Amino acid sequence: MSDQFVFAMEVTLNGLMAGVLYALVALGFVLIYKASGIFNFAQGVMALFAAMTLVGIMNGQVPFAHLINATLGTDLHHFGWHLPALLAIALTVAVMVLLAWCVQRFVFRHLVGQEPIILFMATIGLAYFLEGVADLMWGSEIKTLNVCLFGQSGCLPQGINETIDSVTYDWFGYGFFIDNLDITATIVAAILVAALIAFSQYTKQGRALRAVADDHQAALSVGISLNFIWILVWSLAGFVALVAGIMWGAKSGVQFSLSLIALKALPVLMLGGFTSIPGAIVGGLIIGVGEKLFEFAIGAPFLGGATENWFAYVLALVFLVFRPQGLFGEKIIERV
Repeated sequence: MSDQFVFAMEVTLNGLMAGVLYALVALGFVLIYKASGIFNFAQGVMALFAAMTLVGIMNGQVPFAHLINATLGTDLHHFGWHLPALLAIALTVAVMVLLAWCVQRFVFRHLVGQEPIILFMATIGLAYFLEGVADLMWGSEIKTLNVCLFGQSGCLPQGINETIDSVTYDWFGYGFFIDNLDITATIVAAILVAALIAFSQYTKQGRALRAVADDHQAALSVGISLNFIWILVWSLAGFVALVAGIMWGAKSGVQFSLSLIALKALPVLMLGGFTSIPGAIVGGLIIGVGEKLFEFAIGAPFLGGATENWFAYVLALVFLVFRPQGLFGEKIIERV
């Protein structure tokens, strides 16, 4: 077996892992778009806000400390305690549910019936508003996120997986570098997708969500509350954003560039479809593997590298020419 083929196998595995992280962000877009027809540009900032809130709660940081100190002349920074990760995650989920209620109550409730472009512009404003609130609440410095669910032995794993490294070395004479955190993210994403599919198929709220996605007026006629459904779906998107924020924050630190991961979800949505949960996963895997293999086979040898920054968008553009609705999107039917 040639060295090039072995290297390509390693690159493909790493691409699959990266694609799962992209898909985690895309899931939040899909949930909101499917239920309300709103393309939520703020999804990446929601992941940033959730991750910063989690770190702040875990470390006992005082929210709005800088603003309070500047206004009252105090010197408050920390409460003096640290919360366990599970409790901090539960409190962060509560914050994201409260955020979902506020978004529906104060923003989108007043925009019912408006054109989609108006709703999209509202999410852009929401993104910058949340980014500013996150800065005021928790500060702008880079934060380290280390989630330990069951004591120090239950922390998110970091570094190379020694088992895969040794096994592949025995098989191919070359050890694959596969990050433990990427493997954990893959497992978490699989569980999350299975849970979301089960929720939409087998629960009363899930069936109501699908009814709203199919026809708002028909859903209203049978007594389904659009306000409740939209709060529910924004809460689910907030939870997905928290999971994505944990995985990306543990990988590269919690910093404001984390909000830019939303841009990487756009080609994922174009490939998978804006209304399909499985499509978000498949699209993420295609983008992850595609950009890694292109960089390995063409980008580095012939183009000087750095093709991962633009390859996904070019692939999505080419794909749109042949299938605008995406692989799993709703089929476009035109009556003439």
